[in-house]
Amino acid sequence: MKGGLHLTVATPSRLLVESVEVRSLRASDASGSFGIMPGHADFLTVLPASVIEWRESDGQWRYCAVRGGVFSVSEGERVAVACREGVMGRDLAGLETEVRQAGVAETEADRCARVEQTRLHAQAVRQLVKYLLPRGGEARFSTQPEDEL
Repeated sequence: MKGGLHLTVATPSRLLVESVEVRSLRASDASGSFGIMPGHADFLTVLPASVIEWRESDGQWRYCAVRGGVFSVSEGERVAVACREGVMGRDLAGLETEVRQAGVAETEADRCARVEQTRLHAQAVRQLVKYLLPRGGEARFSTQPEDEL
C-alpha cells in the first residue's frame, strides 16, 4: 500500500477538510456504498445527500455530511469532494445533531425570506395602486367598454 490519501472537501464558500493522512474512505453514490484506499484507480461519481467517513493515520474516524456533490479520485492518492453544503463531525451522533440544527436554521431562514418577499410584494402593489389612482384618491372603475364612454 502506498502512503495516505490526500482528502479535500470543499463548498463554494469554504474548505471543510484538507487532510493528507487518510488511510481509507467510505462514501455512497446511486449504485451503493464504496471504499477508497491509497492506489485506487481514477474515479468520478456524483454523491447524493450522504455521509462521507474516513480513517486518519491516527486511527480515528471522521465524518462529513454533504448535501450532494461530485466525488473524484485521481493519481491513486488525491480524493476531492465538491459539494454545495457540508457539515463536519467527530462522531455520528454529534453529526446528526449538527445536521438537524442546520436544517432548523435553514427552515427558519427560508421562512423569514418568504415573509420579507410577501412584505415587499405588498409594498410594491400599494405603490402601483397609489400611482395608478387619479389625484382625487378614489378609484374610478367602469363596467362599460371604452368605446361606449
